[in-house]
Amino acid sequence: MQFWLYDHSTNNRTALDTGADKGGSITIGRDPGCAIVLKSPFIARRHARVVIKGNQMFVEALSRAGTRVANRELVMGKPLRLDFGDEIQLGQFSLAPVGTDRGGAAADDSVRLQAKLMDLEQEVHAELLERMNLRVTGHVNKSDQAFVEQLLRHLDQVLTRRVEALDTAVLNHAIRQHLNRLVNAEVVRQCQGKVQTDYKEADDRLLDPAREKQITELVASMVDQMPLLFDPASVSEDLAVAEEAFDGLFKQEIESVPKELGRYLVRRSVSKDIQDILLGLGPLQDLLEMPSVSEIMVVGKDRVYIEKAGVIQPTSRTFFSDEVLMSIIERVLTPVGRRVDTSTPLVDARLPDGSRVNVVISPLSLAGPCMTIRKFGWVPFTMDDLIERGSLSETCAAFLQGCVIGRQNIIISGGTGSGKTTLLNVLGAYARPNERIITIEESAELRLPQPHVVGMEGRPANVEGKGAYTIRELVRNALRMRPDRIIVGEVRGPEALDMLQAMNTGHDGSLSTLHANTPVDAMKRLETLVLMAVDMPIRAIREQILTAVDVVVQVARFADGGRRVTRICEVTAIDPKTNQLCLEDIYTLRDPRQPKLRHTGYIPTFAEEMINRKHIGVEVFL
Repeated sequence: MQFWLYDHSTNNRTALDTGADKGGSITIGRDPGCAIVLKSPFIARRHARVVIKGNQMFVEALSRAGTRVANRELVMGKPLRLDFGDEIQLGQFSLAPVGTDRGGAAADDSVRLQAKLMDLEQEVHAELLERMNLRVTGHVNKSDQAFVEQLLRHLDQVLTRRVEALDTAVLNHAIRQHLNRLVNAEVVRQCQGKVQTDYKEADDRLLDPAREKQITELVASMVDQMPLLFDPASVSEDLAVAEEAFDGLFKQEIESVPKELGRYLVRRSVSKDIQDILLGLGPLQDLLEMPSVSEIMVVGKDRVYIEKAGVIQPTSRTFFSDEVLMSIIERVLTPVGRRVDTSTPLVDARLPDGSRVNVVISPLSLAGPCMTIRKFGWVPFTMDDLIERGSLSETCAAFLQGCVIGRQNIIISGGTGSGKTTLLNVLGAYARPNERIITIEESAELRLPQPHVVGMEGRPANVEGKGAYTIRELVRNALRMRPDRIIVGEVRGPEALDMLQAMNTGHDGSLSTLHANTPVDAMKRLETLVLMAVDMPIRAIREQILTAVDVVVQVARFADGGRRVTRICEVTAIDPKTNQLCLEDIYTLRDPRQPKLRHTGYIPTFAEEMINRKHIGVEVFL
């Protein structure tokens, strides 16, 4: 039996042959007698066991040190069946079965071929820097057209010579990678409604029109054989189908690909990667173009992780050096007027498409330069999408819609990455088209369909420490702009006081998000944020919250990657005995495995008004 062993702390991937086949068991642990020995203080002496029964495998935890299968925690004495594609996670290690010796050898070959391809790219990059007399980061001024044209000529010369020397196995591996990239790009383009295939690399001056036509026909042929929907709302599902079908179609097509076209494809692929490093965002460029990827996390030059379908997973992408990574970070920050250095080692920014960027470097980061990109979805979610994904029930969705139309003030509470902004965007879309809506955000992410939306974004100080505009200043200014509703992307500071005052001065129907684990914690955090603005009695703050906030919606992220609404509460009163704010549950999620929210039987105080005005969502109270 063959396994992939992936060490997340060193980014090393190796193939292991355990010898077990159709029967028997494989013990994993720190003890030298185990079939798979993992040397780490986080691994128990006998940590876990894989039992093979015919064509099925079961994983059993032998210790309390923590064993997970596909992010599900194992309980000692309760084996769990290992499905195809599942990973066993122990400490900093991941184990994935790859089948028989033949399968393991094929997987090992893939790693070896990828390493050779990476070596080729690094050699081409180094030779190009030497020829062009560039500094070590490879920074290129894209506006200098003559210099870029000279760079492309040298790149073509270097690639032509080096690709001719590649063996067939590396060529086929590179062809497979690039065709997979082009197929995914074509699936996304057709989902967006662009029927005409148009494959443009970082620069098209190296492209051969005749070869490009052949590639277009090849990619179109592969995509046509896939059972896809080509619906903007189903792009993630279509990409998953394309990934599953690709290998079979590639084996079918590769035999008929002429050698010259194959070498052209490899030159094209490596040229794209090198141009991305010199002119774009390097190994991250393609990840930014994948709709199925929601977050990109760079930890030093050797580790790049992505989040797909709510689950974090490693990638095989790396940077040539920390200098190249820092060059790409500068490329992200410079257009938006931000900088990062040892005096300012932490910075937030935004890409032109709206994606949020956070950068941390030394001395704050001990793992090398770290960059996190929260991608901005090009297809905004609708309430139907959230219902289909099990985030909330239809009844609950109708109730929240009625709350927005009925101009209740709503706070959405939850942890990082729990879906607060997504839900805020969905609820904001229910505001009436004739209303004037002011949105205020640290980094602009909201996209509302109403015609009269004024979006404002905070700005940090410049190099001289001047020119900053805080969220609090923007909230105060919004009150002078005659808003019907104010939507604050996230309350995290003294602007909480101004937001509460806005809610209390005729701006009903305002919405905002807040970081907290429960609705009770959200109210306590709101009190703390108000105290950051002004020193006033806690009783007075609670009275402000009571009269301002109507509904608290709690969202949470679960181990399977799903994001769900777990509670909807009304802020009802101040307890005369404890002086604490009282919250009454309207809907609760009793069983996390069943995403259907249950009505508690409590009738909110504003229900009668919703019934009288015949708002949607009141059916549950009738």
